[in-house]
Amino acid sequence: MFPFSFPFGYNNCYTGEPVSRKSRLERKLRFLKTMRDDLETKLAGLNAAISNVEQQLNQEDVTQV
Repeated sequence: MFPFSFPFGYNNCYTGEPVSRKSRLERKLRFLKTMRDDLETKLAGLNAAISNVEQQLNQEDVTQV
């Protein structure tokens, strides 16, 4: 579904090194911003599709009058 790996850096169980709270929060922030950007892109596409259909409907109304 998402073009990136699971978010919050839980791979520290493999390295044995503790991850600081700041590091976890930075990764979480990057993940959330990436999700937001992905949703903004999808929303822009939906808005364009809606606008296109509305224009088509308006053109049909004008030609039928």
